[in-house]
Amino acid sequence: MKIFNTRLSTLSDTQKAQLVEQYQADDYLLLDFDTRQHSRFRAITVSGEAVGVDLPRTGVLKGNDVLINAAGELMQVIAKPQAVTKVTADDDFLLMKGAYHLGNRHVPLMFDHSFDQGNAGYALYFENDHVLAQMLENLGLHIESTSVPFEPETGAYQTGQGHSHGHAHSHAHSHSDSHSHKKSHSHDESHSHGHHHSHSHHDAPVGRSNDG
Repeated sequence: MKIFNTRLSTLSDTQKAQLVEQYQADDYLLLDFDTRQHSRFRAITVSGEAVGVDLPRTGVLKGNDVLINAAGELMQVIAKPQAVTKVTADDDFLLMKGAYHLGNRHVPLMFDHSFDQGNAGYALYFENDHVLAQMLENLGLHIESTSVPFEPETGAYQTGQGHSHGHAHSHAHSHSDSHSHKKSHSHDESHSHGHHHSHSHHDAPVGRSNDG
């Protein structure tokens, strides 16, 4: 099994061309946020090949990150569309208030201005949680379920994540997720809605994860 243990921060033209070919052959990883939080896990490419990821603890894998192994082989990570809660508001202040209350509970949040948004011009996204959704509705925000690639904000003090954009192919955030590897998504998750979230995730669609 191929083991990818380094995250590339820059790509040569040759490597970009190689990624285009691999994408066309379904030779890439389609991973949801839960799996991308791990530094060590086993995964299945879209084409069905088992690979291993064994990275230093250098932050969450992001969509379009590229990994390389000792043999110089590449593997690109694509953020998988997943079920999330979308939050919009009638004005910026109300949306900011909702972001504060979610952040106060250490909820991973994605801020977005490119998807369909509400009157405030922006939207928040978080992993589904009916307690949090009810809290936001009580504050007057608009809640709906949707499916998008989930790329929450990283910590403001985190740098050097090696996030690589601008590859010469277009795949991205409209992936229909129609491949045969689609299985049920299972969370083993303990939520404490005070000031702490304890995340212990297991990702069924891409196999076992065993982050140490």
